[in-house]
Amino acid sequence: MASPGVFDQRDEDGVVILLEQTPPSALHDEVREAAAVCPAAAIRLVQG
Repeated sequence: MASPGVFDQRDEDGVVILLEQTPPSALHDEVREAAAVCPAAAIRLVQG
């Protein structure tokens, strides 16, 4: 939940849902933080 504009989580099972595949640069720091703190390491960042 470190980047709610980019990720969400299903209530029933906690699976991460990607809301914004290419977030604006203003959100990059919080997206990196979300990836760093994800306990399941389910978030992978790819720089294009």
